[in-house]
Amino acid sequence: MKIGISTCLLGQKVRYDGGHKHDRYLTDILGKYVTYVPVCPETESGLPVPREAMRLIGEIENPKLVTIQTGIDQTKRLKEWSSSKVNVLKDENLCGFIFKSKSPSSGMERVKVYNDKGHPVPKGRGIFAGMFMDRLPLIPVEEDGRLNDPNLRENFITRIFVFSRWRELLEKDLTVGRLVDFHTKHKLLIMSHNEKAYREMGPMIAHAKKYDLTELADEYIAKLMAALKLKATIKKNVNVLQHVMGYFKKQLSSDEKQELLEILTNYSQSLLPIIVPITLINHYVRKYDQEYLKEQVYLNPHPMELKLRNHV
Repeated sequence: MKIGISTCLLGQKVRYDGGHKHDRYLTDILGKYVTYVPVCPETESGLPVPREAMRLIGEIENPKLVTIQTGIDQTKRLKEWSSSKVNVLKDENLCGFIFKSKSPSSGMERVKVYNDKGHPVPKGRGIFAGMFMDRLPLIPVEEDGRLNDPNLRENFITRIFVFSRWRELLEKDLTVGRLVDFHTKHKLLIMSHNEKAYREMGPMIAHAKKYDLTELADEYIAKLMAALKLKATIKKNVNVLQHVMGYFKKQLSSDEKQELLEILTNYSQSLLPIIVPITLINHYVRKYDQEYLKEQVYLNPHPMELKLRNHV
C-alpha cells in the first residue's frame, strides 16, 4: 500500500533551516504496513537546503508564496512543479497522503495567509497540498499534527485500508458481483460513520444491474470515501454494536447477553475503549460461526498491532 508523505516527516533534512520533523509513529509503526512515497515541494522544485523561509500572502483562495526577508515570489515555480508532480502521483496508485502541517507548500488546512496589513489569517492551504486534494479528491489525506488525535488517526488509517481494498478490487475484472461483495463486507463500517449514506448506498448496489458499471463504481467510491470522512462516534458505534447483537439473539445465553450489554453500557459512558466490546463480539463470531459477521470489515478494519482501537 503506497502512501504519499511530506519528506521531512521521514527524518530527511529538507526543511528551510536544514532540519527535519521526523515522526516516529509514522516511520516505526505505520511504516511497517505501508510503502511511503516522499514528496518535498521546495527541494524537488529546485530550492536549496537551507533556504530563506517563505509564507503565503494575499487572497485566501489564491495566495502567493514569497520569501519572508527578500520578498522573492516563488508562486509560479511551486505551482508549475506541483501541477507536474500531481500528474506523476496520479499514476502511483496512492492510498493516502500525509502532509506536513502549517507548511505554505504542504499544509492541508489552517495554513497562515498574510493579508495586505501583514496580519496572518489561518484559513489557507499549502500550494501543493491544495492542488493535490483538488485533483485527487478520493485519496484520503491527513497531516502530522492532526494524527496525534486518536480518533482522527483511527479514522485516517481506516480510510487508507478501505481505499487499498478498493484499488485491489479495480485491479481485478470489475463485476456487479464483486462490487456487491465489496459493499456487503463494508456495510457495518459505513453505518458506523454515516447512517444516511449507508441507507442511500444500499439501494444503489441492490439495483446495480440497471446502471453502467463504470459510472456506478465511480459514484459508489465517491459516496463511500465521503461517508468515511465522518468520525465514528461512541453513539454511532453503540448503534452498530447493538445491531450486531441481533445476529446472536438465538445463540447467546442470558449471562452472555448481560455481559455484552454491560460492556456496551460502559463503552457508551467512555469507561472502556471500543476494543473491549469488539474483542468480545469477535469471540462470539468465532464461537457461533457467524458467517456474515466474519466478513465484516468493521470488526477488523486494520491490523490489531496498530492498537488504534485501544484509545477510542
